[in-house]
Amino acid sequence: MAKPKLNVAMIGYDFMGRAHANAWRQVGHFFTDLPFEPVLKVVVGRTAAKVAEARDRLGFEEHATSWREVLGRADIHVVDICTPGDSHAEIAIAAAQAQKAILCEKPLANTVAEAEQMLAAVTRAGVVHMLCHNYRRCPAVALAKRIIDEGQLGEIHHYRGVYLQDWIVDPEFPRVWRLEKARAGSGSLGDILSHTMDLSRYLVGEPVEVSGQLKTFVSERPLPGDPTRRGKVDVDDAAQALVKFASGAIGYYEGTRFAPGRKNYNRLEINGAKGSLVWDLERMNELDLYVEGGPLSGFRTISVTDGQHPYIAAWWPPGHIIGYEHSFTHTVHDFIQGVAEGQSPRPNFEDGLQNQRVLDAIERSASSGRWVEVVG
Repeated sequence: MAKPKLNVAMIGYDFMGRAHANAWRQVGHFFTDLPFEPVLKVVVGRTAAKVAEARDRLGFEEHATSWREVLGRADIHVVDICTPGDSHAEIAIAAAQAQKAILCEKPLANTVAEAEQMLAAVTRAGVVHMLCHNYRRCPAVALAKRIIDEGQLGEIHHYRGVYLQDWIVDPEFPRVWRLEKARAGSGSLGDILSHTMDLSRYLVGEPVEVSGQLKTFVSERPLPGDPTRRGKVDVDDAAQALVKFASGAIGYYEGTRFAPGRKNYNRLEINGAKGSLVWDLERMNELDLYVEGGPLSGFRTISVTDGQHPYIAAWWPPGHIIGYEHSFTHTVHDFIQGVAEGQSPRPNFEDGLQNQRVLDAIERSASSGRWVEVVG
C-alpha cells in the first residue's frame, strides 16, 4: 500500500541545503517506519540559473525564485529553511501563516525578538516546527543522553564543550556572508558555539548565568568578487563563556574559527559524581565512558554501531560506521514522525528561542565584562 506523499519545499541550496536535500532523499530508503513518502518537490533560490542547476543536482522536481509564491501552493506540506539567518524569521512566520510544517536551520534567528516572533507564529498557527541542531541525533550523543538519564554518571558537575575550526585564519580569506552581522547575526558564537551550547542543554540542563568574551582577530577582509576592496568584519572570530547551570553544574563553551589544524573539532566532556563521558565529532561513532567501580580503572571506548544503539538499526551491521550526513537523516526522520503525530520534535522553536537567549546573554556579558543571567 502506497504511503501518502509529503511534499517538501526547500529554501536555500548551498552547504546546508545539500545536507538537508540528501537527508530527504535517503530517509525513506533506510527507515521503513516512515508514515509518509517524502517528495523533493521544489527548491527555491534567488538566481534562476543557479537554482535550476541546484534542482537537477539535488534531485528536486521543480525550482522557483519566489518563496512567497511557493508558500501559497496547496501541494506544499513542508517548508525547510536553509537560508542565512537574516531571512529565517520572515520565511518561518509566512510559512506558519500558510499552515506549513517547518524545519529550520540553526540558529533559529539573529535576535531574541525575532525568535519570539517565530515561536508566537507557529504557536498561533498550530503547525509542527523543528530546529535543525543535527548533532543531537548523532547516535553516540543520543546514547550519551540515555546514559546520563539512567543516572550512570550520577550528579553532573562539569560540562566542557569546544567547537574549533580554522577556515578563516588566512586574513585574505574574503568577507563572506557569515562575517556580516546583518546577515549572520553573529560569528563563531551563533555558527558553532551554538552547537556545543545546544548539546549542553540537551545533556546537562539549562544554563542560567554566563560570563562571556568575544574576539575579532581580523577586522577587515577582501570583498567577494573584488579583492581590491576591503570590507569590515563586524562579527566575532572567537567566542568563549563560563556557564552556571540550573542543576548546580558548571561549564565552559568555546567556539573559534582561528584554531589552525582544527577542521571540525566539536568535542564535549561531561563529569559526574560517578563517572565521565567524552564525545568528539571527528570520531563520531565512538563514545568514551568511565564509570566509578566498574571492571576497568580507566575509560573504555564504545563503538556506537550496534543495532541496539539509537538510530543504528536502520543502517549497517555492527562496526560499519556512519558519517556526518546521517545526523541530518535522523533529524528528518524524527521531523516526519512529528508531522504524522502533530507534535513538534525537540529541539523545536521553543528551544531555538531559549538558545537565542543564551547567546544573547553571552554577547551582553562580553560587552559589559560581567556575569549575566539568562532570562526566560
